[in-house]
Amino acid sequence: MAKVKVRSELRFLLNGEAVSLADVGPDETLLDYLRLRRSLRGTKEGCAEGDCGACTVLVGKLAEGKLVYESVNACIRFVGSLDGCHVVTVEHLRGEGGRLHPVQQAMVDFDGSQCGFCTPGFVMSLYALWMRVPDPSVAAIEKALQGNLCRCTGYEAIVRAARAISTYGQVAKDPLAAERKSVAKALAEMRDGSRVEIGEDKRRLIVPASADDFAKVLEKEPAATVVAGSTDVGLWVTKQMRDISPVVFIGGIEDLQTVSEEKGVITIGAGVTYSEAFTLLAKRIPALGRLIDRIGGEQVRNMGTIGGNIANGSPIGDTPPPLIALGATLTLRRGKKRRTIPLESFFIAYGKQDRKPGEFVEAVHIPVPAKGTHFAIHKISKRREEDITATLGAFHLTLAKDGSVKAIRIAYGGMAATPKRAVAVEAALLGKPWTEANIEAALPAYDQDFTPLTDMRATAAYRSLVAKNLLMRFYLETTGTKAPITVSRQEAA
Repeated sequence: MAKVKVRSELRFLLNGEAVSLADVGPDETLLDYLRLRRSLRGTKEGCAEGDCGACTVLVGKLAEGKLVYESVNACIRFVGSLDGCHVVTVEHLRGEGGRLHPVQQAMVDFDGSQCGFCTPGFVMSLYALWMRVPDPSVAAIEKALQGNLCRCTGYEAIVRAARAISTYGQVAKDPLAAERKSVAKALAEMRDGSRVEIGEDKRRLIVPASADDFAKVLEKEPAATVVAGSTDVGLWVTKQMRDISPVVFIGGIEDLQTVSEEKGVITIGAGVTYSEAFTLLAKRIPALGRLIDRIGGEQVRNMGTIGGNIANGSPIGDTPPPLIALGATLTLRRGKKRRTIPLESFFIAYGKQDRKPGEFVEAVHIPVPAKGTHFAIHKISKRREEDITATLGAFHLTLAKDGSVKAIRIAYGGMAATPKRAVAVEAALLGKPWTEANIEAALPAYDQDFTPLTDMRATAAYRSLVAKNLLMRFYLETTGTKAPITVSRQEAA
């Protein structure tokens, strides 16, 4: 491998300006940079944890040579992650002839704002949607706005405004569309193949040039904080005031952002976001697609990565239990050496994973459920959308021709110090007829598998009961019950 060039400044576009930034801290958020350094105060701070959407901006990036704009939370997005990107704030919006932008005019005409605090964030989320889907359905609008909270207007007026945007203008004439080629060219020139290093001593940030360069950096800096999407690490800074230096930002490493399928196994690189993985996963493993739709809001899904969700090792991470139930494996890399292990063995204890110093999660490999098998995921949370899990159960069942359980894997989050399989329950069901009586007989085995805790999200007793009920729910789903298991708002309307 040729020696990598190093530069000491970040390069990105901010609205219509090229920025070269050499004086940036490893924990400086995009929100603070915009408001405090650039006086762009249309971007608001509401929750400082990626929950309310008042800080929403767009970030454009090159993906396979194409320029893609996504809504993100500026409050938990670090400036260090922006090398080679285009940041667009509400101040950059403009319509033809000096008029309001179509999104803004629709919000005015349909009374989509009262106090106005959250309005810029709504505008930016709707802007991102409108550029992708000029005539969106109500369901698409509601999905795009999952991560935006309004405390006074309500949402019906905003939804009506969203449906009317294209009557005020055409996407093809929007400045971001008209300038797409020149912006893409500018971003490509910024991506010069260099590693970025800024700061001294411990207080440093590093943006590796490639996956090979990242491996080299992490061998040298094994104690560094690795940041992909920052949807967890951002809160370490904004809520816990933790020192995360030095920081290695990997969200722009293209060779960690691949999604592929070969021989029934989907491989997802460590830098792939939920949004980027959604299309293939929703098509091949629909239950995973439905789960992703409930992970945070659109802004969080555009930033957060499946690899980061695994590497973080949280006992309430949403993706590890279903991936464990599917028998997923994990590729870990240190320098040039790689090893592949079962995902379930990666989680050792609370806060402890099977990862050596300088080693990182490179990819996860997910077997697609075989035809005729049953796979389901059920997440329990206080709010259905954009909420942290209290308990999540994942179930993968293969039945023999005589109706007995040929194979079963059950995994939970929120029930132990790590994502964990219900091995005693599995053993109680294996080889037995898949009947309600046998399900009932297996339920006491949960007490061998789990001793859940009580916290702000649920009591131990509630978690224990829900875990058992989710197995019964899975049984009802697999035996053709006509009872409505889940009804969407659109179906109920």
